[in-house]
Amino acid sequence: MSRSLQENSAKTLEEADWVQPIVKENLSDRAYSDLRQALMRGQLRPGALLRLRPMSARFGISATPMREALLRLVSEKALTLDARGTVVVPTLTLDQLLEIRAVRTDLEGRAAAAAARFASKQEIDGLEAIHRQISQCHLSQQFEKAVDLNTEFHLGLCRLGRMPIVYDIVEGLWVRCGPILSHLYDAGLPDWEPHPHLRVIAALRAGDGEGARDAIREDIERGGQGLLTHVKDVDEGT
Repeated sequence: MSRSLQENSAKTLEEADWVQPIVKENLSDRAYSDLRQALMRGQLRPGALLRLRPMSARFGISATPMREALLRLVSEKALTLDARGTVVVPTLTLDQLLEIRAVRTDLEGRAAAAAARFASKQEIDGLEAIHRQISQCHLSQQFEKAVDLNTEFHLGLCRLGRMPIVYDIVEGLWVRCGPILSHLYDAGLPDWEPHPHLRVIAALRAGDGEGARDAIREDIERGGQGLLTHVKDVDEGT
């Protein structure tokens, strides 16, 4: 190989845009993701204090990436700061919950309608399997597990709509509601037949977008009565 060819090859390698430095996993991103999941799954309850040093110790990271993760969630309104600057899991007001429910009804309805066009048989089968697990949890009174599976069903349906911007917004709303989801069944199990999830699944199989939209909206509006009851009680101090 000639010297000029070697020089050109070396220069091409130096300028190659596919060559990226290898870096360690971003610790702040990891903490952010774990905290977000904990909020969405109801593992952090309203009023919980997330002090920087104890949280850093629990995650096994330094204060800087921990602070970045917490403040990122504060900027998304998933967490808040108290008068002393301590990060706190917020308590939803009734007005906030009603607004979140209204936005979810609209966006999850749109995603469900789109899913009727795009979802494959295998994907619909996956949703049906999740609902079967939810039904089994109801029968065995495993309500904490049922809450997790219900979240999985709703976000899974939204994902099938192939609307990534809508999905990101909806997931953010679930993060904000997550800390009170343990109260989902405070009003008992709704007496409906068939369950709206089954109506969603049937509509998806039939390619019926409006049917899927109507079913998931009913599920959000009627299935969330326990959350409304809880937040009303908190607002009224009972």
